[in-house]
Amino acid sequence: MPTFTHLNEKNEVHMVDVTPKPDVPREATARGKIHLRPETLKTIAEGKVVKGNVLATAQVAGTLAVKQTWALIPMCHPIPVGAVTVSFVQTDEYIEVSCRVKTFGKTGIEMEALTGASVALLTIWDMVKSAEKDADGQYPVTRIEDIHVVEKIKGTAE
Repeated sequence: MPTFTHLNEKNEVHMVDVTPKPDVPREATARGKIHLRPETLKTIAEGKVVKGNVLATAQVAGTLAVKQTWALIPMCHPIPVGAVTVSFVQTDEYIEVSCRVKTFGKTGIEMEALTGASVALLTIWDMVKSAEKDADGQYPVTRIEDIHVVEKIKGTAE
């Protein structure tokens, strides 16, 4: 049976105070994969998906998600995003999404990178879900996995 723990004695939540911290360059990269049917992957590669350009749409969605992370995750600070790169590697089994985010600020940008990668993956699924369903409307092949931070860089103030 799971054990539940309280956040603190008063059972409160709060944002961490980052005001005393110096602004420094920060960067984070997150990755994840979506497994799809071989025929769906071929259709994506050929640019023949009914809804349009899957990877371009996922790239825009991931970028927009990065910029909205603070609005999605309750205790996440709004961070000035300096750069976002959403890129893809396609194999014959899956598409890997990589989301790299840069800022100059007081706190890390990992949550933004994770959010960008996650939303890009979800967008790919949404764009091809009609091709991925089986006769019962299920997704026997489609799965998103291995979303994680692959690199975090914290620079020094000059």
